[in-house]
Amino acid sequence: MVASDTVCRERGSAGHPARWWHRLPDGRIQCDLCPRFCRLREGQRGLCFVRARAGDGMVLTTYGRSSGFCIDPVEKKPLFHFLPGTPVLSFGTAGCNLACRFCQNWDISKARAFDRLQERAMPEEIAAAAARTGCRSVAYTYNDPVIFLEYALDTAAACRARGIRNLAVTAGYVCEEPRREFFAAMDAANIDLKAFSDALYRRICGGRLQPVLETLEYVARETDCWLEITTLLIPGHNDSDAEIEALAGWILERLGPDVPLHFTAFHPAWRMREVPPTPASTLRRARRIAAGLGLRYVYVGNVHDEEAESSFCHLCGETLIGRDWYALTAWNLDAEGRCRRCGTPLPGVFEPQPGDWGPRRRPVSVGD
Repeated sequence: MVASDTVCRERGSAGHPARWWHRLPDGRIQCDLCPRFCRLREGQRGLCFVRARAGDGMVLTTYGRSSGFCIDPVEKKPLFHFLPGTPVLSFGTAGCNLACRFCQNWDISKARAFDRLQERAMPEEIAAAAARTGCRSVAYTYNDPVIFLEYALDTAAACRARGIRNLAVTAGYVCEEPRREFFAAMDAANIDLKAFSDALYRRICGGRLQPVLETLEYVARETDCWLEITTLLIPGHNDSDAEIEALAGWILERLGPDVPLHFTAFHPAWRMREVPPTPASTLRRARRIAAGLGLRYVYVGNVHDEEAESSFCHLCGETLIGRDWYALTAWNLDAEGRCRRCGTPLPGVFEPQPGDWGPRRRPVSVGD
């Protein structure tokens, strides 16, 4: 992809040395972080806006700069099978390497002004803040952590040194080598599978489907990172029975029946304000289709539905984890994460007792 298709121009870029790039014979440098492969001349930035040409190299302009920190319930990521009920310190930066017209966090991910980056915090400060506030994990979220990968990796290392887990909320649009390093540093991930149509990825997200499928297979098959998947159902675009069947069938065949799948409701945003919100009936229909094909843990989100938010034993039907929005209402797992009625394990990462953070959301100051 040529530079004129993928960059914004700005002189005087400064930032942290970036990895995953190489020089081209024509004098440009190519970013090898994601499948966009932006090719940059001096003073140009990639489509993500935060990876920039600086002299004969590339820099990450958002290292140590965040759009803010907040303690969330881990269920909000959403991660339903990873340390339920525990608090997670969440943060992001600015920019994104996709161009989703329906972006729910467009004010962060589409930011072109650094005044959106409200707080400076280095990796060790983030790890210390997580420990100080009792967070069991740190989540790289709000915008896609792939584009601030150097910052995320350094922060993940600082967190692991303190016994704090690392969670990624990502679209999975990343190349093979950085993908390997990124998910080796993560303990859990929720990956957005935005559609099961390459045409929709190209038309509405400015990307391609296949790299995301490759990321999903890699994480599920070749890492110890706990994986959950989210698909935002957009009326008239990716909510047909045929597409839901194809998506769920691929997950079943390639990833297995135990990977949790979250169908979430679209709300008009960014450049798709003319599209109506997703009806709750669409989410429930999608859940029935996916469960009917054999997926064992299918959830709905952005609507209130306690049954569709709760986890059930796939063998005996016992309610294993009851949920009401982000609050836990029931816990019927033994100390080994098995159904108390029949002994069937619930796949995931659990402790003998759930956390009690509840639905609270609390902003936190981390840096100077």
